[in-house]
Amino acid sequence: MSDTPYSILILCTGNSSRSIMAEALFNVLGKGKFRAFSAGSHPSGAVNPFAFEGCEALGYDTLGLRSKSWDEFATPNAPHMDFVITVCDQAAGEVCPIWPGKPMTAHWGFEDPAAFEGSDEDKRKVFTKVYRQIMSRVSQFVNLPLHVLDSNAIQHEMRAIGERPAEESNEQY
Repeated sequence: MSDTPYSILILCTGNSSRSIMAEALFNVLGKGKFRAFSAGSHPSGAVNPFAFEGCEALGYDTLGLRSKSWDEFATPNAPHMDFVITVCDQAAGEVCPIWPGKPMTAHWGFEDPAAFEGSDEDKRKVFTKVYRQIMSRVSQFVNLPLHVLDSNAIQHEMRAIGERPAEESNEQY
């Protein structure tokens, strides 16, 4: 394997919850193999506080987390992406920018925990459930032997992970 980490962009419409949690999970669980970023087609402008909780519990430095547009990653000066994953059905259906370098893409749909209405305790439960589902898929991906798989096999595995039921990990936050 190269010493250069794989770059991965996780997209969602608002970039306030699912993509933010996936960014943190890839950066932590990837143990230096991945450099993850997140963005949205229509960023909300703020990271959901329950998403912050999950990232902080993981030990992820949340200081630089912010809701941002995917346009930041479609410029010639943006980091080259090896992979792009959408995590919400709305972003998966939108016309995405042309990513420099033609990264491999996949869709891993998760329910939107930010759309849940209820008490803070109930919201936290929904966020924890979705966080665990994201963790399960991220764990599957970061444990693939990417250095020995060809691009067709990697693309197949990326998509297969997104097609499997989003099971919950036993990890807590």
